[in-house]
Amino acid sequence: MDTSESTKVPYTLANIKKCMCPKCPVQADSKCAMDKLDNLVKGLESSREREIPEPQNVPGIYCSTGKATCQDLNPEQQCICYTCAVWKEYNLGEGVPSMYFCQNGKAT
Repeated sequence: MDTSESTKVPYTLANIKKCMCPKCPVQADSKCAMDKLDNLVKGLESSREREIPEPQNVPGIYCSTGKATCQDLNPEQQCICYTCAVWKEYNLGEGVPSMYFCQNGKAT
């Protein structure tokens, strides 16, 4: 997955921890996203918590990494990107795409 310098939002552990995607209604009924979240939480609690997980294993920060790998998200639900500290910090409302990064791709 391309997380190169052309990405507006850096893929960092700090941004992963601020990310609101795991609380988003778009992901609420996704078994795939919930399984990834469970694994992410366990991984961050382990002794390797300083290691940044691979983007495909994180149920969020799509503004940095691009479209979700989970196929069971529901984009008909209300997106909550505007509530996210990452969205605010990087002025993502002014960019393209401005929301639904899980479906529309990373912010550039």
